[in-house]
Amino acid sequence: MAGDWIKMRIDLQTHPKVFRMVSALQADRLRIIGGLHVAWSIFDTHSSDGVLVGYTVDAMDAVVGWSGFTQAMIDVEWASVNDGGSLVMPRFEEHNGASAKRRANDNERKRTARKSDGVRKMSARDAEEMRTREEKRREDQNPLSAQGSVDPRMPSEMTLDWNPDHKLLKTYSVHSGVALGLFTEEARRAFTAHYEPRGQVNTQAEWVQMLVKWVLNDRNRAAASNVRQFTPRPSTEPDFDSNAWAEGLVVSP
Repeated sequence: MAGDWIKMRIDLQTHPKVFRMVSALQADRLRIIGGLHVAWSIFDTHSSDGVLVGYTVDAMDAVVGWSGFTQAMIDVEWASVNDGGSLVMPRFEEHNGASAKRRANDNERKRTARKSDGVRKMSARDAEEMRTREEKRREDQNPLSAQGSVDPRMPSEMTLDWNPDHKLLKTYSVHSGVALGLFTEEARRAFTAHYEPRGQVNTQAEWVQMLVKWVLNDRNRAAASNVRQFTPRPSTEPDFDSNAWAEGLVVSP
């Protein structure tokens, strides 16, 4: 027994061989398909190589319940009879049997995997579109987070993803004597983390000016922490104010 299912093409109802059997048996095509299902199921259940030992034309007609049906299958080459009188199913290994079903299962798994990949790709694409819409919404609400040019007079609260306008940053940093290289990502994160919870509203220019002061203060604190008090070296010059030379002298009256 090869399994509990058989392969039947979805376009079987329009197959030319089906209509040849319809003409030969003067029957409805759906009844023909039903008879084929019974016959092919018997082959799949009781044969491992496509030969139904002991099944003659009359025996198959009896099982299907239709006299002349098996001969109609033989006429369209969907069945044959071997020298021993047993029915044979042509191309059995291609459509039935363990190997054929294994191939069919493998193909089905591949189709399912392709569909799943398509769903995952679609989900990823949808997620990316949602992120893009969310970022645009946040930029609309807070122009300071946009990377493009913004109005320096536009008031807004601080956000964690805020970035200073490059032109304003360059102007204020040059004016304050702060190198642009000091405006690192760490400095920006510390600045935004400090002001974001406060709900303070400032213009873009004011936020940039405050960032410059923030970095300038950091630079000054770092410079102050590097100042050390050196121990003075002893002088090799004579001390003319010292009375040490007179110690131990005895003056006679």
